[in-house]
Amino acid sequence: MFDLSKNAIKRIREISLKQKQKYFRISVDGGGCQGFSYKFTFDGKINKDDKLFEFSDIQILIDLTSLNFLKGSQLDFVDDMIGSYFKVTNPNASSTCGCGTSFSL
Repeated sequence: MFDLSKNAIKRIREISLKQKQKYFRISVDGGGCQGFSYKFTFDGKINKDDKLFEFSDIQILIDLTSLNFLKGSQLDFVDDMIGSYFKVTNPNASSTCGCGTSFSL
């Protein structure tokens, strides 16, 4: 339903050592140059409408509304010439912006 690359797991693990919250939250918000944007935050609690995914020692939360947009997607962490960033490969997106942070359906 949702997957993380080894690079994403490694980077989330590195960042989580500095955070006080237990969960890495992925959500979809309205906005961005393509209509929807991905949001990545840390959170200390699970909400009623959250789905919990576990990858090794990493726990990911995605709310059910966002999960509808993210079904079949994979989160990767990319380190290339334009910088370091999380990138979502989303089979549901009809187009994405150049930086990969927003998409349209």
